[in-house]
Amino acid sequence: MSTIDELVPLLKKLRLSGVLQSLELRLKQAREDNLPYEEFLFRLLSDEVERRDGKQLEQRVRRANFEHARTLEDFDFHFNPNVPKAKVIDLATCGFVDQHQNVLLLGPTGVGKSHIAQSLGHRACRLGKSVLYVAAQDLFKQLRASRADGSHDRRLLRFTTPDLLIIDDLGLRPLRDDEPVDLYEIVRARYERHSTLITSNRTASEMGELFGDPLLASAAMDRLLHDAHVLILDGASFRNPPPERRKPKKNSHQETSA
Repeated sequence: MSTIDELVPLLKKLRLSGVLQSLELRLKQAREDNLPYEEFLFRLLSDEVERRDGKQLEQRVRRANFEHARTLEDFDFHFNPNVPKAKVIDLATCGFVDQHQNVLLLGPTGVGKSHIAQSLGHRACRLGKSVLYVAAQDLFKQLRASRADGSHDRRLLRFTTPDLLIIDDLGLRPLRDDEPVDLYEIVRARYERHSTLITSNRTASEMGELFGDPLLASAAMDRLLHDAHVLILDGASFRNPPPERRKPKKNSHQETSA
């Protein structure tokens, strides 16, 4: 039995079996380059740290439940120069998450609110933060169903505990039944503990009207807007750009000759 064979059960016991993925390569490198023992060990363990970091990032991104794989590198700031690029880039440092501040991305449909929101969420994942992305309608649907099966308190924790909660497209329709109370409870529970990012095609004042009750609206919006970053996004729709910004379509002759 070789030394490596004897190493396998020890590495598994120490929960370091991932080291085996680069062990042969690092041993070969150490022999060929005559590396000192400590340098060989450093490189081998660095491989394991990198592997674990990558695996943890994959888990955080998967748990975030993003609708699309979006990054700021993919966002075309030139298409809508009115989008406050400097502020978006500043938010990408995720200092607002560390400071438990909220972010509101407001503007008409199609200007890139969801793209930017998910990009910021992905950046937070890369920085080790727990993130959850949810469309507003799905959030209320889940909470409504949880009332029916008696799991409401447990389901509410899903939305109140992540470092960053992203609620997309809030206000596409008026809130009804228990939805205003549910939204208030989420905002209240997260206030100064965690960060909430909301996208909406309504203004901040119009968002307050969603609650249907002035006192509830005041209590929720005071917490939501306190020390918050409010970005107004405006411009043409990426989904339905004006004629002068549409990419020319290839005609059949071009496609045939291409």
